[in-house]
Amino acid sequence: MIVGAATKTIRCLTTTVKMQKFVCTSIQEPLNFISNKRCAPADKFNEVDNLEPATGKVLLQFASSAQNEVNRAVKAAKEALPAWSALTAAERGVFLKKAATIIEENLEDIAQMEVKDCGKPIWEARIDVQSVADTLNYFAGVTPEAMKGTYQPQPGGSYALVQREPVGVCVGVGAWNYPIQTCVWKTAPALACGNTFVYKPSPLTPVTAVTLGEALAAAGVPPGVYGVVQGEGETGHLLCSHPDVAKVSFTGSVGTGSKIMADAARDIKKVTMELGGKSPLIIFEDADLKNAVRGAMLANFLSQGQVCNNGTRVFVHASIKERFTAALVEAAEKLKVGDPLKEDTTVGATVCRQQFDKVMGFIERAKKEGGRVLCGGERVTLPGELAGGCYLRPCVVACPRDDMELVREEVFGAVLALLEFTDEEDVVRRANDTRYGLSAGIFTRDLPRAHRVMARLQAGACFVNTYNVMPVGVPFGGYKMSGFGRENAVEAVQSYTQLKSVYVETGDVDAAPLCT
Repeated sequence: MIVGAATKTIRCLTTTVKMQKFVCTSIQEPLNFISNKRCAPADKFNEVDNLEPATGKVLLQFASSAQNEVNRAVKAAKEALPAWSALTAAERGVFLKKAATIIEENLEDIAQMEVKDCGKPIWEARIDVQSVADTLNYFAGVTPEAMKGTYQPQPGGSYALVQREPVGVCVGVGAWNYPIQTCVWKTAPALACGNTFVYKPSPLTPVTAVTLGEALAAAGVPPGVYGVVQGEGETGHLLCSHPDVAKVSFTGSVGTGSKIMADAARDIKKVTMELGGKSPLIIFEDADLKNAVRGAMLANFLSQGQVCNNGTRVFVHASIKERFTAALVEAAEKLKVGDPLKEDTTVGATVCRQQFDKVMGFIERAKKEGGRVLCGGERVTLPGELAGGCYLRPCVVACPRDDMELVREEVFGAVLALLEFTDEEDVVRRANDTRYGLSAGIFTRDLPRAHRVMARLQAGACFVNTYNVMPVGVPFGGYKMSGFGRENAVEAVQSYTQLKSVYVETGDVDAAPLCT
């Protein structure tokens, strides 16, 4: 019996890797993860207190990694690259599928860790963790086909080969609103394509990126293929400017994205940027009112409104504005603000006091500019140990003008700006009047209108009669200052690979008139 090359390679690799048992029972320290082990940093800038959003109390402490630790993580990734990239995409997919199974088997424990890390309700965290397994499985399956090369016949029997190859050591810098999901959106395609990866989570949510690393290690992924380095801005700068890093993927603010692009530019690194947004949601007069209200709720109040692609500028046709507004306010007031670990909670804790104060500042300034608060917008104080958390009652603000700060700037909180329109041409112009272009949505029963309007909206992720639905098989990313490059789908495979063209001559070299 002849054993296939893939089976041989995987058996050989797994016998040389020390398999680890996956244990997910509590939040543990230290929080750096290099060569498949938790470790304290070799050097540090300072210690960081990480607060639990639900209580405002210190959850754990970690060190902000300095140059030697960054060098150690990148070195481990660089040393692991040759063996990992030598596997076929199908062989690497075996490990990712095993990791997906481990994630699913421990979904509840990981979800509870995610809640303590970022403050979102437990039901949302479960969805996020399931999406981690889905993403690993998707790229395990799609990458072998997406990385296939092409054969191009040339005259005289010669031919050309076009091959996709990994780019090398990649770095990801993540956001705090979807900690483990943001991490896997970068990690899964990178690893599936044969790259190795070093990830720096947000210092506000450092926990579950390490949990993903332990799941990968338990699945047999070799040491060094995936690492985690904790730290603040200076740590990110050291990672993104490291000469051995070939690609950087960032999710976060425009300001930080600009700094990372400057770091990457010095060595001409490949870059993917998923940045902020101030997205429009247009409710036309023929919209199904119930579904339009549901769409506006999805577009504004998931994860305490801390979602980059939220449709926070809600334009409602004047003829239905009164009915829509009444239904929207009624739905928003029914949302239960409470303990994120309780099943009936629909709104959890804002990630930190600084972010809470920022959101409250937007609301207060909106009032001074003529905005009218229709519901919410105040702090909710919960009993017991939850009294130290920052909880905001979801807010709807009727906005009389488009030039208000609340309408122009990204709030990143549960605050909906409600606006009125009467004309399709005018509302499209107003929707596009922003430096951002991450998402856009419309509600209408008129399908030709839906296609006509969507064709003109300047946004990378658009929704018709729904909002915030993002399957892993559909690319996600923005226009304008919302970034460039795409995450998810086969487009992510393209961003983590580079093309090599090989021309093969099968006859004599034609060098005339240089040679005779």
